[in-house]
Amino acid sequence: MTFRRFAAAGVGLVLMGAAFTNAQAQTVGIATSNPGSLFHNIGSAVAKVANENGLNATIQPSTSPNQYLPLVNAGEIEFGIGNLQEFNYALEGKEWFTGNENPNLRVVAMIMPLREAIFVRKDSDIKTIADLKGKPMVDGYTAQQTILPQLDAMYATAGMTRADVQPVQVPSVVAGAQAFMAGDAVGFIFAHSAGKVREADAAVGGLRALPIENTEENLALIRKHWPVGYLTKIAPGPGVPGVLEEGWFIAYPQIVFTSADVSDDVVYKMAKVLHENQKGMADVFPAFRGFKPDAHMVGDASPGEYHPGAVKFLKEAGLWKE
Repeated sequence: MTFRRFAAAGVGLVLMGAAFTNAQAQTVGIATSNPGSLFHNIGSAVAKVANENGLNATIQPSTSPNQYLPLVNAGEIEFGIGNLQEFNYALEGKEWFTGNENPNLRVVAMIMPLREAIFVRKDSDIKTIADLKGKPMVDGYTAQQTILPQLDAMYATAGMTRADVQPVQVPSVVAGAQAFMAGDAVGFIFAHSAGKVREADAAVGGLRALPIENTEENLALIRKHWPVGYLTKIAPGPGVPGVLEEGWFIAYPQIVFTSADVSDDVVYKMAKVLHENQKGMADVFPAFRGFKPDAHMVGDASPGEYHPGAVKFLKEAGLWKE
């Protein structure tokens, strides 16, 4: 065989191998909120490493989890990215899911906590949440109702309610950031490290994240409105625009979730991907640097349950706690 024929045969074998590998890869969807949001950033990172490890994953964005949680419950999309509190509301048919239980929802894994704040212009005279009183502030969130109790929780720590600001109606956090950049509102609520926060930081010449005093009273007020919330300390750094000095901010668990109808094998593979590819996900979305698989993946999801496929992997990894 000549070198040219040998090389061509080799290339053919490689292509055949690649075709076989692709044929073996299982195709799954990952539901996220819209581009620029934290959940979209997370889903993009998860999809990349999933595609490199036997799961042909496709991002399926929509406005918010309250739109795609029922789709995952129905098995129309295999996986989703969200927060534990809204997941449990959807599971039990509470709050904005009242009358619409989603009993097939299951947890795959917990990931790094979602940390969020109200952001204002760095050069404004607003230094605390209390300084927002009487000013135009994003509100409404008709397509992303999970945001309203989080705003309630933040305002409560300043002795305020949403009635104390001038409401600027927006459907989602991305639209809220757009309203802020357009000058329609003095602030907006968003997750630390999200792409839209970076965009707003560059657009207005710098942001300030409004901290919350770390007291037992404030923690109780937060949990009155957002039961899984807690306070976490964040120091200034390139990954958290708007944090100008060390302070405390609301945080709560984020999860990758699925449906009871998704096969144990597929969910096992996704749990394995999440556990073994932290660095690969962090290369796509730096917030994953804060993800510690051994410490974060297993937690109290009650009344939610972990999917049996995830439990199988977590037991093999020595992480499962009965």
